[in-house]
Amino acid sequence: MRASRRVPGPFVIFCLAILLVPGVSPLGADAPNAREIVKAALENWRGVSSYSEMAMTIRRPDWERTMSMRVWTEGQSRSLVRVTAPKKDAGNGTLLIDKDMWTFSPKVNRIIKIPSSMMSQSWMGSDFSNKDVSRSDEILNQYEHFLLATRSQDGMTVFVVESVPHDNAAVVWGKKVLHIRADHVLLAEEYFDQVGNLVKQLETLDIAEMGGRTIAVRQRMQKANVEGEWTEIRVDTAEYGIDLSPSIFTRSNLRNPRE
Repeated sequence: MRASRRVPGPFVIFCLAILLVPGVSPLGADAPNAREIVKAALENWRGVSSYSEMAMTIRRPDWERTMSMRVWTEGQSRSLVRVTAPKKDAGNGTLLIDKDMWTFSPKVNRIIKIPSSMMSQSWMGSDFSNKDVSRSDEILNQYEHFLLATRSQDGMTVFVVESVPHDNAAVVWGKKVLHIRADHVLLAEEYFDQVGNLVKQLETLDIAEMGGRTIAVRQRMQKANVEGEWTEIRVDTAEYGIDLSPSIFTRSNLRNPRE
């Protein structure tokens, strides 16, 4: 950990607010490792390998649309997302291999590599960015983690973790704050800019048993201080620890589905 760290005013206020919440406890010397808490939450969501079917609903003040998707993941560095409905969006796909991401659109019949400068841009017009959709392990490798406090919710311990990027990390966010249950379910993730302002947050709305584990089955991403605009992801089915062909995570399969 860093020997010293200048803490901005908003962070001090945030810490005081956390500690004043009923049921929030200060941390003792035997507090669990913050990085391991974050790692366990990522592994609970993705598993060693996984397949899931989801629906994404994008809500705006004057319109709303829903897309169905199929998602494959392997470890923390490989994933494929393919849109299956509605018809006008079907076939659109996103492939992540390590730090590289590609998208495919049947309309133009082209595979396009996403440059790092565009990873923070919206995915399919939603409130999720390309980076959010990838669910990569960037937060483990590019951030340092600090356990701020614990609290109790629904009879279960919740860890509040602050993730601060390393000095040389090429990331967008000034910090993130995660709320993770003791059973590794992510309850909320807050994204702050470089000066400590909350930009957007992910909130878990429903939790259920699926694929032999407890996971968040409905989550909402919403910009801070913006009413009537959000994006929700609903998991309809999920399987974990399954055998996946290496050919799934290829650009050839991105263009011409064979799974």
